[in-house]
Amino acid sequence: MLSAAFIRDNLERVRADLAARGADAPLDEIVELAARRGALLREVEDLRAERNAASKAIGATKDAAERARRIEAARALGERIGGLEERLREAASALDERLLEVPNVVDPDTPRGADESGNVVVREAGERRAFGFAPLPHWELGERLGGLDLARGARMAGSRFFVLRGGLARLHRAMIQWMIDAHVEAGFVEHYLPYMLTEESFRASGHLPKFRENLYRDEEEDYLFAPTAEAPFANLYRGELLPPGALPQRLVAHTPCFRREKMSAGRDTRGIKRVHQFEKVELFVYCEPEESGAELEALLARACALAAALEIPYRVLRLCSGDLDFKAATGFDVELWAPGAEEWLEVSSVSNTRDFQARRANVRYRPEAGAGARFPHLLNGSGLGAPRTLIAIVEHYQQADGSIAVPAVLRPYLGGRERLEPEPPPA
Repeated sequence: MLSAAFIRDNLERVRADLAARGADAPLDEIVELAARRGALLREVEDLRAERNAASKAIGATKDAAERARRIEAARALGERIGGLEERLREAASALDERLLEVPNVVDPDTPRGADESGNVVVREAGERRAFGFAPLPHWELGERLGGLDLARGARMAGSRFFVLRGGLARLHRAMIQWMIDAHVEAGFVEHYLPYMLTEESFRASGHLPKFRENLYRDEEEDYLFAPTAEAPFANLYRGELLPPGALPQRLVAHTPCFRREKMSAGRDTRGIKRVHQFEKVELFVYCEPEESGAELEALLARACALAAALEIPYRVLRLCSGDLDFKAATGFDVELWAPGAEEWLEVSSVSNTRDFQARRANVRYRPEAGAGARFPHLLNGSGLGAPRTLIAIVEHYQQADGSIAVPAVLRPYLGGRERLEPEPPPA
């Protein structure tokens, strides 16, 4: 969250960053509400001081009539204060609601662009495989393997759901376990997190009010389903003051993710690239502000290390202003090459939110004993997203006979198995 004072003092910068994002927010209303809140607060404080002085005068008054007059005046003063306090609460509440609508500022070195077409390819690594046959897309490969069932998934739950079975389901599980182990070995602390959160938590993480239409909701209780572990991680220390020495914290979790996918007709509708339920390994960092640049590079390196270990071509994109997440000040995407569908697939988005989420969640830390409290910087990154990573593995490692070679790093998680062979379909 940007503070009202920051917006007031940096109004032109915030306006320019909104334009760079192609976004809108009620900046003028925020400035007006902040001024009104300030004026009301000063008036209330002046009247409270006047009431305190009047109370002392009442105690010192001996004349009964004068005392009664002063008591009546103090009562009227209290009523005025009560009315102003209600107006102050209304102004403060309205201001808080408007502030939630303002996205993060954009780092000066972030490329400016209207949408994903403005992203900048930073580097590309690995060689695309030369096939001696025409490579197939994953939806055809999965069907031939007997391991991907889109029809039954749709029959059970509707479009954009799927079923994995047999070797492909094991490969999916092995891939996730390998990712978690790799991050834990690198020093990240594994967490098991709630998959549902309250509205208050989603406001703190920055997913509300902006992304309400993309969230699934429980009809009876105040729960929303997490679209990523970023949301619970951002709330892990909500309202807390972390003691000296508590930072940095590097965290990892594997969770299911639930999102309403808003897709154009005919766009990404085949296979499992865009689905409502999927799994992801998420990395999250709490750190001191001075360290967040290095932590962002480290998160990006973690995602790239997994892509390299899978021996699949990947590339890194610097996100432009128009493609940045609402909460992010700067970020990168890591994409794997899928030769069957002939496209790059985003498997990780790595972002630095600076102190934006920490302010919303009111997470602070004390750098050292006796020092004033500060807001930490919060960062997140996929490490990696399961469905698209699985797509890239299946398409990159497909064989002419319809089998799928297992990447070397995943074989220990499959009992040494080197290949997935086609399996007979269920009865």
